[in-house]
Amino acid sequence: MTAKSAQDDGNRGDGAVAGGGLAPAPLRDASAPARTDRDRGAGSGNGRTSIADHVVAKISGMAAREVRGVHQMGGGAARAFDAVRERIPGSTSTNTAARGVAVEVGERQAAVDINLVVEYGVSIPDLAGAVRRNVITAVERMTGLEVTEVNVAVDDIHLPDEGEDQPSAEPRVR
Repeated sequence: MTAKSAQDDGNRGDGAVAGGGLAPAPLRDASAPARTDRDRGAGSGNGRTSIADHVVAKISGMAAREVRGVHQMGGGAARAFDAVRERIPGSTSTNTAARGVAVEVGERQAAVDINLVVEYGVSIPDLAGAVRRNVITAVERMTGLEVTEVNVAVDDIHLPDEGEDQPSAEPRVR
């Protein structure tokens, strides 16, 4: 197969083709981030997109949960409050997707703080790096915001013998 220059196919390289028409626009790589109105500037007359803090928090929480070794999200108080709320008949739980996540969102950037509980035996530095990568990828892909930092705080470690996943043992006394 031989390489063709722009002149060989009538394309002058400036978007115009010999004969006066315009060449078709190149297809955008689907993995590349889409341009948003954020890229064009707020005063372009095309409108403005704003992304609420809780949207970025939910995206971040879901991305952190996808990482193997994350047992649960949130600090001790948040988990205790949710446990109490679940026991109250008729209560509606707040969305747990954002539990343990705090964000600051600007016009073009976001910063994320995550509290989580890890599984026993997992390398915490490796887990924190994986959480950071997953959160940054998800937030930047879905919102177009640049993530400036992801702070990961390990609040607790889940031990294998901490009973919520195990069936109750037989009572010692009958």
